[in-house]
Amino acid sequence: MNARPLLNRRLDGFGTTIFAEMSALAVKTGAINLGQGFPDTDGPEAVREAAVRALRDGRGNQYPPGPGVPELRTAIAEHQQRFYDLAFDPDTEVMVTAGATEAIAATMLALLEPGDEVIAFEPYYDSYAASIAMAGGKRVPLTLRAPDFRPDLDALRDAVTDRTRLLLLNSPHNPTGMLLSREELAAIAELAVERDLLVVTDEVYEHLIFDGEHVPLISLPGMRDRTVSISSSGKTFSFTGWKVGWVTASAPLVTAIRTAKQFLTYVSAGPFQYAIAEALCLPDSYFTGFREELRAKRDILTDGLTTAGFEVFRPQGTYFITTDIAGLGEKDGLAFCRSLPERCGVVAVPNAVFYDDKEAGRSQVRFAFCKQEHVLRDAVSRLQRM
Repeated sequence: MNARPLLNRRLDGFGTTIFAEMSALAVKTGAINLGQGFPDTDGPEAVREAAVRALRDGRGNQYPPGPGVPELRTAIAEHQQRFYDLAFDPDTEVMVTAGATEAIAATMLALLEPGDEVIAFEPYYDSYAASIAMAGGKRVPLTLRAPDFRPDLDALRDAVTDRTRLLLLNSPHNPTGMLLSREELAAIAELAVERDLLVVTDEVYEHLIFDGEHVPLISLPGMRDRTVSISSSGKTFSFTGWKVGWVTASAPLVTAIRTAKQFLTYVSAGPFQYAIAEALCLPDSYFTGFREELRAKRDILTDGLTTAGFEVFRPQGTYFITTDIAGLGEKDGLAFCRSLPERCGVVAVPNAVFYDDKEAGRSQVRFAFCKQEHVLRDAVSRLQRM
């Protein structure tokens, strides 16, 4: 066989995701999995029944329309109007994707030319780096540092060059839980307009905010035609396996992204699209109640980790808590997480895998609190015994 490597060089070094490794370790050891970000209970029964009804009625069992079923695109547009007073045409400015992950990949493939630079805050969700690489772009990390993980806006301005094509933002931010303030967003918008940059915003945790408010960047002056806003149903409704995400943007941007997306999955999740259309129309009490339930779980795990000796960085949003293990006499988060299941029966994720600057996150470890309360209390008890 030809000695040339099988994997193309753009993906060299990516390998198996840390989530797959840690989840497999949880299964192997029977440990409590606080690593990968998925709930251990299903979302609203009415939404699940809507999916069953769609299956039985034959809606979505064959290929749905490429941009998404009209009912869901309309519901997404109405959601943006309801929560943020943003108007989108469901026929030309909304597109349904196989989760936010596909939306990010399709956006990078559509908007980047080889050599284009993409500035992203690190630590970042691992698919960002892979999507930029597959598109032939060059990622330019801007490091967020403990304890507050706020962006250095002067450093951001200095990072922009003539080769910078777009900014890739995530707020609320995974894994740190940082929420960009209105003032920070306004400064980023000003920079994007000044330097004629596109901005891609990953907003999948938009309804999981405990301190502050979510301000979509696309709502700020000058950003309507240069922002791609991405979100999904998985985190908000606790049906992560359905993989229903979406893009809202100006018609030219959606058209460009759809060109790439149609050659990825083409379409997906037919019956689930109808169910999520109904989910987006749930009353305000659902969104408020879900947020308050998660806030209580955040506090249980935050208090428990602190008592166990971790330095805890309290998140403003998402359902993840970043900690530092240096106070436990540990230095290497990856080694710590690989040994943790055997030591006390808990799985976590090392933050270093989300950094280009590995030293910046070497002693940081992320825990997910989107689990049942008794599971969190059991995990805390195990960690404290360690």
